[in-house]
Amino acid sequence: MSALDRFLDTLRHRPVGPGVFRPWTDCTPGVDAGPDAPDVRLANLRAYLAARIGRAKLVLVAEAVGYQGARFSGIPMTCERTLLGAKPQVSPDLVFAGPKRRTSVASVARNAAERSGGFCEPTATIVWTTLLGLGVPADGFVLWNSFAFHPHRPGEPLTNRTPTDREVEEQAEVLDAFLALFPRVPVVAVGETARRRLAAHGTDVPAVRHPANGGATAFREGVGRIVKG
Repeated sequence: MSALDRFLDTLRHRPVGPGVFRPWTDCTPGVDAGPDAPDVRLANLRAYLAARIGRAKLVLVAEAVGYQGARFSGIPMTCERTLLGAKPQVSPDLVFAGPKRRTSVASVARNAAERSGGFCEPTATIVWTTLLGLGVPADGFVLWNSFAFHPHRPGEPLTNRTPTDREVEEQAEVLDAFLALFPRVPVVAVGETARRRLAAHGTDVPAVRHPANGGATAFREGVGRIVKG
């Protein structure tokens, strides 16, 4: 078994508590498109990581999976609309080569655009366009989260919440296993929360502003300084 397959196996079989969804293992009837949705997301993640192992020169680590992003795409800071070609700024083949399909049920989307093209995560657009705009090749950066899964309010799968310190600590092995796939590759925290989580984990890294909540300009400037430096 390859290092990537061992990592994915670890990811799939990690026990989690209530209010935590594992995109590559779990399926919510009426929200996910079918029982094979976790397998689709796992295949997405495998193809995405395989394209970057041995090539990535920068790792960006944010806080946790969001319901508009990896909850349905399987890839951190990447949304269904990007995978399905609904965002002209980022070609789907830059994420990974091969066929792609949505795993969300169209009827649970909030608006017509998401019903037709999949869920949209603004953070994903900003992160991808910033790095590509700086001339970083698509396989030259890899995106992850300090908490690998989707924390949500109990009984409300299409919400986000901040994972507790205990939840993050319980999943530290997953973060270790991910970082081991990219040895000696510089790591940057996206947001102060991610920086603090990584520091508590023993990984002291620089941080850039998270692009959400008015932080897009500061994020672009921060990443620009790191890439150009």
